[in-house]
Amino acid sequence: MSESEETPPARPLLRIVRGDPSEAELAALTAVVAAAASAPGEEPEKPERTSFWADRAALVRQPLPQPGSGAWRASAWPR
Repeated sequence: MSESEETPPARPLLRIVRGDPSEAELAALTAVVAAAASAPGEEPEKPERTSFWADRAALVRQPLPQPGSGAWRASAWPR
């Protein structure tokens, strides 16, 4: 591979602008920034499905059933 085909050097992960951190402080900061940089790729766990009675969507108004035989009974059934 020739020099012109090489990839450019990667940008540094972080840069200290002010102050003089100790090696331990710099290591802790690097670990936190590296963990934060890798977090967006992970998907959060989906919560378990809730029961019908605990589901808040059931409180949203729904259209009434069509009038007719047994409509009063069907109005109390979950949809």
